[in-house]
Amino acid sequence: MSNFVLVHGSWHGAWCWQDLTPHLEAAGHRVMTLDLPGHGQDQTPPHEITLQSYAERVGAALNKFSEPAILVGHSMGGIAISQAAEQYPDKISSLVYLCAFLLQNGQPLVQVALADQTSALIPHLRPDEAAALMRLDGENLAEVFYNDCTPEQAAWALAQLRPDPILPVGTPIQISEDNYGRIPRYYIECLQDRGVSPATQKAMYTAMPCRRVISMETSHSPFFSAPSALAGHLLEIAGSGA
Repeated sequence: MSNFVLVHGSWHGAWCWQDLTPHLEAAGHRVMTLDLPGHGQDQTPPHEITLQSYAERVGAALNKFSEPAILVGHSMGGIAISQAAEQYPDKISSLVYLCAFLLQNGQPLVQVALADQTSALIPHLRPDEAAALMRLDGENLAEVFYNDCTPEQAAWALAQLRPDPILPVGTPIQISEDNYGRIPRYYIECLQDRGVSPATQKAMYTAMPCRRVISMETSHSPFFSAPSALAGHLLEIAGSGA
């Protein structure tokens, strides 16, 4: 039996894992999901939300298990799990980046994201610096995040999205080989992704080599469009013992 902690990406919340979680639990594993500060049901004021507060929220979830957990981060959640891994390395058995930002020490997410010229997400970004939020132009967002999901899934998910705190994505991550670097990491690339382009995903896992790269022919949201297949990959990682 393994422990899983699932960390969502920008604009999303713990709700995005609702179709995946039953597959992992049915296989006998324990699963914990969470809302990062300012996401889902969390009401932390945006000006108070930092990358450190993300790491601490993940750390609090990890500490609920007596044994190390497999820590999974989707998209922006990659920076949350990287920073948490630096601070709580003994609580993590492996790191899984699901079409996520796998950054090098000293990189801020915004630098990598805005350099992704083939991402269909960029034209939808509407920064609101006064509110410390990144808002989205909602037109055609389903084609960015959920292009292989059912219309019903996409409509439901779009209704859950919230503006994203700006400060964490502009903060360089701080990781070391002594802490972060000793945890096995895996990358699940999504080859039909229009939010974080496959080219950018490949560039990140090439610069930060992983124990294994797994490919899925899905959009940015395989937890909706292919939850069984995604669970299978996570169970395989759990079964590897790393």
